[in-house]
Amino acid sequence: MSNSLAACSRSWSISEDSLRRYVFFASENCIQELLSASDSNRFGNGGDGWKVVTLENGVEISKCRSGSLHAFHSRWLLRSVSPQQFITVANAIDAAKQWDPHVVDARYIKDLEDNLSIIRLRFGENSKPLFRNREFIVYERRETMDDGTLVVAVASLPKEIAAGLHPKQSNAIRGLLLQSGWVVEKLEDDSCMVTYVIQLDPAGWLPKCFVNRLNTKLVMIIENLRKLVQACPNNGDT
Repeated sequence: MSNSLAACSRSWSISEDSLRRYVFFASENCIQELLSASDSNRFGNGGDGWKVVTLENGVEISKCRSGSLHAFHSRWLLRSVSPQQFITVANAIDAAKQWDPHVVDARYIKDLEDNLSIIRLRFGENSKPLFRNREFIVYERRETMDDGTLVVAVASLPKEIAAGLHPKQSNAIRGLLLQSGWVVEKLEDDSCMVTYVIQLDPAGWLPKCFVNRLNTKLVMIIENLRKLVQACPNNGDT
């Protein structure tokens, strides 16, 4: 009986309406965190906890301690790239393998609304040790703010809800994407300022120092994204 109760405590089955309301509420907080991060350190180190750790080739990378982990954000200017063009490429789940070679499976589990989805990300046996056999069940919400800024908020669902939606495979370790996403601000000349934020706990046996090092590496995917975006034709605002 105790085993049965334990199993129930690890998996929650909730209605789609309850899931939608939970994700909408959780993503509101994530969106505000992303906007706050994009506003930080506009002129160097600020008093809000973010500290610039490197500035190279026009890319600024900052970090901020949150609990036992660090959150990282990178900011860079994309010239002659519209926000709509960038968001289309960044959100194209079929392009995930191109800008993050460790992803072996990325697919939608459920669409809750036009701009609100549940996604599974799976890293396989051939991934680097820090990612090997890890998977993430996340929500993705896309919003356009009143000033035209585009925001994409992505974070893991609670493990009990995630287990109810998609049972964990026996050979997989379920990590947590604590917060991540994009803030894309339109500038003149059809260019944009992009901020990418991420805080990740891969879970499992990894020491926290390795996890923080992984966060830094994940932020570096912006160089691949830059190449992918600029290789695509500009589709304007369609």
